[in-house]
Amino acid sequence: MVPLLDVQNLSKRFRGLKAVSNVGFAVPEGKIVALIGPNGAGKTTTFNLIAGVFPPDEGRVRLKGETITGLKPNRVCAAGIGRTFQIVKPFGQLSVEENVIVGALARESSVEAARRQARTVLERLGLADQAARPARSLTLPDRKRLEVARALATRPTLLLLDEVLAGLRPTEVDRMVEVLRDLNRREGLTILMIEHVMRAVMALSDQVVVLDHGEKIADGSPAEVVADPRVVESYLGAEDL
Repeated sequence: MVPLLDVQNLSKRFRGLKAVSNVGFAVPEGKIVALIGPNGAGKTTTFNLIAGVFPPDEGRVRLKGETITGLKPNRVCAAGIGRTFQIVKPFGQLSVEENVIVGALARESSVEAARRQARTVLERLGLADQAARPARSLTLPDRKRLEVARALATRPTLLLLDEVLAGLRPTEVDRMVEVLRDLNRREGLTILMIEHVMRAVMALSDQVVVLDHGEKIADGSPAEVVADPRVVESYLGAEDL
């Protein structure tokens, strides 16, 4: 079976420094895959290569069997990939609902259709009661949920989540985990997530890919990955599992 996302031998250099080197993995449709590793391992660079922020020097990205390598971000989004960003920057002067409408307009043909889509997504993310608030007034957990809502409003088949749990308290992490689990199980949404909160990775993921110094060092089930000596040495030895 063709995977939803197929990443083949991606490499990227910046001023001679190889940020990503020959990275490849597959994301099956309907699954949650975590991309983990120490800071500077190349995780966000890999996301940027998939999402079209910049083209790879080498390698190929396929979505649903079609090559999307080198497409601009708007065309990658149109192909079915939505993403969040590690640093959350909503349009602060706009309302929560208006922020999500902006995302929905990537797919909808009218503002009214985008508004209906935005309201559906806000309800799903538990933000409907804050729709009229300025985005700048939200707490960090709610800004994280708004970031996910904006990406969901583009109607993705694959959602890329870049550290949406960072900075959240344990109860807030648990709430977001339930949201993501529900999106995956009830909506059938495929998710590729960069995450450092290992208990969330273990609870959510069907598959874990580990990067270190720009190279893939492990790829398997959560249980297999946390037992891999290379992963323990490079990353998990300093983490609270």
